[in-house]
Amino acid sequence: MIPDPAKLIEIAAIKTPLIGFYDVSDPKPFEPFVKPKRCIFSCYMNWVKGESICLSEGFCSCRGGGYWIGGVEFTSRENFAGTLNKREGFKSSDELMYRWLENQKPYKIENGYVVIGPLKDDQYAHLKTVTFYVNPDQLSLLLLGAEYNNASVKNNPVITAFGSGCGQIAALLGDFTETPKAVIGATDIAMREYLPPDILAFTVNKPMYKQLNELDENSFLYKHFWKRLKSKRKSFKKD
Repeated sequence: MIPDPAKLIEIAAIKTPLIGFYDVSDPKPFEPFVKPKRCIFSCYMNWVKGESICLSEGFCSCRGGGYWIGGVEFTSRENFAGTLNKREGFKSSDELMYRWLENQKPYKIENGYVVIGPLKDDQYAHLKTVTFYVNPDQLSLLLLGAEYNNASVKNNPVITAFGSGCGQIAALLGDFTETPKAVIGATDIAMREYLPPDILAFTVNKPMYKQLNELDENSFLYKHFWKRLKSKRKSFKKD
């Protein structure tokens, strides 16, 4: 059964459409498409409007996106690491950047195309991840939902880690096993200019998406803390 996020979205008061990451052989069902202006997150407002983007294997408007999603390999990873680090300064040395690239593998397209855009129930079989674009309060709620069935302090279902925005919506989730997983993302300052300042991303695999949508009346979602927090936020707006 395809999970229904309607109740979760309503209670959490999430206004932005949930965004799916699909791996497909035929992108036509996802039309209309818009072409990114370099960074794929330049299409954030297009996603809000119901449009999608399509990335074919071996091609992406952004060099980083081409690597992290589009399957573009560089002739020399050492040179890529050095150039990247000199331009962006995200690691203390080129060697560290190279080692990080060696350790964090990109997403590999399986069927020819990746489509990123609003969810389509009839394409659920091709869905890899779902991203919630949320404010800090909503992020807190989703984090609780991700931990709802977890008792371990060693194997946490949620991670937050260094990475590009496009890497955080697929590559950081790894092998897409049946284990519920989530990533706190949109922490890449190179792509944050395309998002509202109070928005972060919470990306989940399909098992975690199912878990979040199965939160029932016994869960925190329906308890007083969340109701009280929403009420307090209304008073902040009035002030």
